[in-house]
Amino acid sequence: SIETRLRHALEQGELSLHYQPKHELATRRVTGFEALLRWNNADLGFVSPADFIPLAEDTGLIIPIGEWVLRQAMRDLRVWNTNRTDKLHVAVNLSARQLTVDGIAPRIAQLIAESAIPPGWLELELTESMVMENLHAQIDTFHDLRDLGVRIAIDDFGTGYSSMSYLKRLPIDTL
Repeated sequence: SIETRLRHALEQGELSLHYQPKHELATRRVTGFEALLRWNNADLGFVSPADFIPLAEDTGLIIPIGEWVLRQAMRDLRVWNTNRTDKLHVAVNLSARQLTVDGIAPRIAQLIAESAIPPGWLELELTESMVMENLHAQIDTFHDLRDLGVRIAIDDFGTGYSSMSYLKRLPIDTL
């Protein structure tokens, strides 16, 4: 039942992004935001991301949902940065399934071009466990994304068993 509803959530406008500010500690100024996906269903009410994100991953729905998140976050960012001197950035979580899609880097490049934002305004967040799970198969993808000018962040660092020597080989901007 939830899977069926999730399939229609995107087309029915039930998904939204909420933005958590990122602050520079020294100055306390907002430097950007992290995009957080939320789902409000007419029958179910607010559905926790902990309940629907794994389902989206398992069913493959994370691919179109993730693309919508990227497109919407970049669209919002372009509006926020209009007439701003100190440009903001947006961080978007990338799922394990999205990362393994063939052509993910060219697709992200296309979305960036469509949104007309500089690639450096976009930061892709990957969890430490996801990165370490299939490091050798994904290292080229990390480099392709970094070559686009996109920033790469490792989220939840220290919760797994990653080796600093492995991480030093990756084009990571933020832990």
